Amino acid sequence: MLVRYFAAAAAAAGTEEEHVETATALTHSELQQLLVTLHPVAPPGERTLAQVLPQCSWLVDGVAARDQESPLAPAATVDVLPPFAGG
Repeated sequence: MLVRYFAAAAAAAGTEEEHVETATALTHSELQQLLVTLHPVAPPGERTLAQVLPQCSWLVDGVAARDQESPLAPAATVDVLPPFAGG
């Protein structure tokens, strides 16, 4: 699964994208828990991923994902989008 982080989520994770290896589908909430486990500490001056993720919108293969329990395929691309200011 390819996870792409944007803005504050990228800052908290310390990377703009990463591949998460999973043999089976994960739910949105399971993926969120896994990402927090992978990135428990934020870079200096940044909020942790655990603090940022609850505020984020998620796109799965380009489609908004709002159901925390819907399965995410191992080959999915997941975009993690924090709230943006401006237009």
